[in-house]
Amino acid sequence: MKTIKTIMLSAVVAVLFSGCGGTASILSTPLENIDSSPLKVSELTEIEKHNWGHLDLVKDTIPGMSVDKAYTELIKNKKGNTVIVAVIDSGIDIDHEDLNNVIWTNKGEIPNNGKDDDNNGYIDDVHGWNFLGDGYNEQLEYVRILASGDTNHPDYAKAQKLYDAEYQKYVGLKTNYEQVLQQIVEADAALAKHLGKKDYTKAEVTAIKTEDADLNKAIQIAKYMYGNGMDSLADAKKELNDGLESFNDRLNYNLNKTFKGRVNGDDPNNLNSKFYGNGNVKPVKKSESHGTHVAGIIAAERNNGKGANGVANNVKIMSVRTVPNGDEYDKDVALSIRYAVDNGATVINGSFGKSFSTHSDWVRDAIKYASDKDVVFVHAAGNDSENVDVESNFPDDNVNGVEVSNSYIRVGALEPKYGSNIVAGFSNYGKQNVDVFAPGAKVYSTTPENEYDTKGGTSMAAPAVAGVAALIRSYYPNLTAAQVKQVIMESGLAIKTKVVVGGDTNNVKPFADLSKSGKMVNAYNALILAAKMSI
Repeated sequence: MKTIKTIMLSAVVAVLFSGCGGTASILSTPLENIDSSPLKVSELTEIEKHNWGHLDLVKDTIPGMSVDKAYTELIKNKKGNTVIVAVIDSGIDIDHEDLNNVIWTNKGEIPNNGKDDDNNGYIDDVHGWNFLGDGYNEQLEYVRILASGDTNHPDYAKAQKLYDAEYQKYVGLKTNYEQVLQQIVEADAALAKHLGKKDYTKAEVTAIKTEDADLNKAIQIAKYMYGNGMDSLADAKKELNDGLESFNDRLNYNLNKTFKGRVNGDDPNNLNSKFYGNGNVKPVKKSESHGTHVAGIIAAERNNGKGANGVANNVKIMSVRTVPNGDEYDKDVALSIRYAVDNGATVINGSFGKSFSTHSDWVRDAIKYASDKDVVFVHAAGNDSENVDVESNFPDDNVNGVEVSNSYIRVGALEPKYGSNIVAGFSNYGKQNVDVFAPGAKVYSTTPENEYDTKGGTSMAAPAVAGVAALIRSYYPNLTAAQVKQVIMESGLAIKTKVVVGGDTNNVKPFADLSKSGKMVNAYNALILAAKMSI
């Protein structure tokens, strides 16, 4: 799923190229007749940036979930039950300093003895299971459809059309990023030479007075980057290089019709074979950071003096490595959900999704299985700026609008600013198929090797809600999964204003029209309602 920084830099690329012969441009329509935001992201303090999703709208004027308020005023010193939350994602760094004390351990399994001690079919599944084996890079689902050569596949023509457009798009993005990166490298070198040092500050750049055209161009590039969230040109270079790595992965693996990514020896089209993969749930490389970031949002150890605070305090994270750098296989997802349910998880987070699904029925059956077993399944709505009532996004819990689960929650993403731009521009939405919105843009959390980073996406909004679900299940364990969903849906804060949808300033709708509840999740209110319902 896309990240905030990549999306922002796409806009930067567009602006830089609009003045130097490129074809990209930015739409800049005045926001007339729309409530303006009272707080800009740049005005947040460093502490607020790292914790904004836990803050309170009334007290802090930041649209968080009132998590800190819930702990201070409601939870206090109460003791809750331990809740197992399964994170179906990429690998998780289970040794991370802020996660190592909240990782689930399968007490029925003796580590590294090569035996299935608990007879669940999975050998040495001490902290979860890895359905990918040593795999990491993968094709997208629609590329697999094309690679199959089955022209009779019902989605073949749609897949071909999308492939043609996406391939050209990423070739163009790669070219543009390379050229913009060169401009920034040259600007950085010019400013460093003029100032006589590499670690110059914003203030020093803005204080430069010059008639030199090349130096003035460097200053303008630096100022533009500062105005778009970059603290330095060094940061801009890093983000552009990260973007280029992403585009190269997209072209070399995700969109490569001849690439063979599945290395676990399993047939993804045969649901009968189930016990493949291994018990190593950690990332295969440092850049595989998504699952670690998601886990931290849910349950990074609170108030331990380290980098991040999770939403829930009585959680054990079960790592189920299922999501590669590319599209997940439906079979892996279906079996992951069943593994999580069968091994004690009562909340599952799924921060993944795709627009094509070859075996969607397998996953839907697993979602129903979770619901029937009283498990909450929280799913990210997706980052395509689309209405998922119209455009498919998998996995889902319904067939022709009829839901098979009463405990599936689909989550859209919010920005850290209240007002017309509160909905993240990348976030999917849908009055029928998105349930709630939660903090998802610019979220600070754990990343591999004891590091931390800010990422954005509905991938970050879903675990925020999974954390709230875990809080409810911890302190009010008599509530069913369906009641937990009801609490989350009904206790949120309604936003009365109209908002920009999909990042398009020409598309303005009432916030209430973007999800079934019309609300943003609020942990404080959720715990109050849960207390009333549990009586």
